[in-house]
Amino acid sequence: MRARKVPATALAGLRDAEWVDRTRRPYVRDGTAWVPVREGYPADEDLPEREVYRGRGYHLVGDVAVLHGDAPTDEELAGIIRRCCPRGVIRVKGLVGAMRTPDAEILYGTAGEVRHREEGYTFILDPGRVMFAQGNRNEKARIAVLVRPGERVADMFAGIGYFTIPAASSGAMVHAMEINPTAFEYLRRNVIENHVADRVTAEIGDCRALLSGTYDRILMGHFDAASMLADALAHVHSGSVLHVHSIGDAMPTIREAVTEAGFLATITSRRVKKYGPHVWHMVQDVTIS
Repeated sequence: MRARKVPATALAGLRDAEWVDRTRRPYVRDGTAWVPVREGYPADEDLPEREVYRGRGYHLVGDVAVLHGDAPTDEELAGIIRRCCPRGVIRVKGLVGAMRTPDAEILYGTAGEVRHREEGYTFILDPGRVMFAQGNRNEKARIAVLVRPGERVADMFAGIGYFTIPAASSGAMVHAMEINPTAFEYLRRNVIENHVADRVTAEIGDCRALLSGTYDRILMGHFDAASMLADALAHVHSGSVLHVHSIGDAMPTIREAVTEAGFLATITSRRVKKYGPHVWHMVQDVTIS
């Protein structure tokens, strides 16, 4: 891979650089990044191609590798450590309760708070204490594109700011609501870290009680979102768009809720990621008319 060597802290400023080959990912280690270079542009080094990784799946959140599901074998764990040289490896066994608190164990090294960079945003979090929706990366980017400057947006399940930060960065005025105190503190820090404090109003508590006025767009990034549609639909107007997440198809439930609220709506559905065998994490875009 033809690459240029730059400080890792400079990566965000290279997003629009002409010479960057965006079909490939930078290689980052110990504060240095090797950024892939397009043909026709000079490079500092020609790195050997990395072997295709065929081991146990994981997500790298900051410098901590996060696993889900069954415990890895010793060989699988060793393969992850060789692959990404993490500070620590944790296994999230599941998410507990309405606050979606991880049930996590440290398998290697140390864990704790990280700074995770994604699509130009910074997320500060402890992946052992709060959920990080790594698989929603494309959905976060899509929301950033859909949102228009000046929109009033409700993020009913804001977490640490997965959707709040991209929406506010695109110019929306975001009402961000989160019930988990730990996640809420990270939300407040991330709003400041990403320089969108002037466009975000963050509140802690049950979003159903915190919704206020009408919104141009309502983000419902929780798998039980469809059960709370009546609350959300009390705060829409003609032209409002709701993004309703679910496990599997929630269209029948959404249509029934919209009709009961006295509205008509256009609903489109898309797959976000595989959730299990023959089961998908879905998001339904609901445009009120």
